[in-house]
Amino acid sequence: MKRGAWPLALPDTLSRAPLRRRAPFAWLTRFARSLFLLAATFCLIATQAVENRTKIRFTTSALSDAEVASREALPVPGITARAGVASPTRAPWIVANGWHFMRQPGAKYRYDLPAGKAALAAAEAFAYGADALLKIDPADAASLGDMLTFFESLAAADVPAIADLAVVDDGSAITGEVMNLLARRNLLYQVVTAPSARYRLNVALGSREFPVEDAADPSAFALKIRRLLTDEHRALRIYGSEVVIGRLTGDAGRIRLHLINYGGREIDGLRIRLRGAYGTGDAAVAGAGRVPLQDHVGADGATEFSLPRLGVYAAIDLSAAPSRARR
Repeated sequence: MKRGAWPLALPDTLSRAPLRRRAPFAWLTRFARSLFLLAATFCLIATQAVENRTKIRFTTSALSDAEVASREALPVPGITARAGVASPTRAPWIVANGWHFMRQPGAKYRYDLPAGKAALAAAEAFAYGADALLKIDPADAASLGDMLTFFESLAAADVPAIADLAVVDDGSAITGEVMNLLARRNLLYQVVTAPSARYRLNVALGSREFPVEDAADPSAFALKIRRLLTDEHRALRIYGSEVVIGRLTGDAGRIRLHLINYGGREIDGLRIRLRGAYGTGDAAVAGAGRVPLQDHVGADGATEFSLPRLGVYAAIDLSAAPSRARR
């Protein structure tokens, strides 16, 4: 292997069962060893979540700098300091890439990650079905291996994303920032190229209802959209943390809720409210396995429950309640 070459993990081939049974670190060892021998190189994992199943195979083939550069670079996910925005008395500033994935779902992406960020980056790429390359610190080889093994343990969930409103994408940076703020506030939207009759609320910058000047303060603009939507019409509400972003997918019979914790610490206790009637169940929590949902309540056309713990990522699969239980 030449110094500076990118070890490559190609998407689109399901990992075989014997690989899943092997200790996670074992099937990442050759990448970590390359890092040890060639200080100028790094570990690279490619993940692609199609139908929410990881599709990965590993090879030592080199990936050229041109191929890497052809992918869109993403910021490091997590919490970051931002003067005048986040403080001990204000909401933390979350760096999340879900809006990128929703805006250009067919694009290819890459992360350049410091130590401690590989599992989080893999989680958001998986939740949104993104094709992403991860350049990781060798210290993260084991934690990333654990996360990829966890993804393989999840049942397939080929269901579409659920949205409460539409955002008309004009390609501008300010519209992108609006998408970013909406995603971080768990206001579920679909990106469209023109107003859609499917949604009662279409956000189109430059329209009479949403003048461009209003978006000069994206945070206030996101609050305006929330008030127009109203909380009663939101498909998803998360209580107990400002650093958890949810991605809700589903159809008439079932839903899958992806929960991504950007805070860097385990959270003890989240309350979730879903519009619609759903049965009880449990959550698949990375690092903890199956965790029963608690305090399940169904009333007023909604379902509420608590998740007692959340590390970096969890997936919750629920089935729609029988029609006689709905209002």
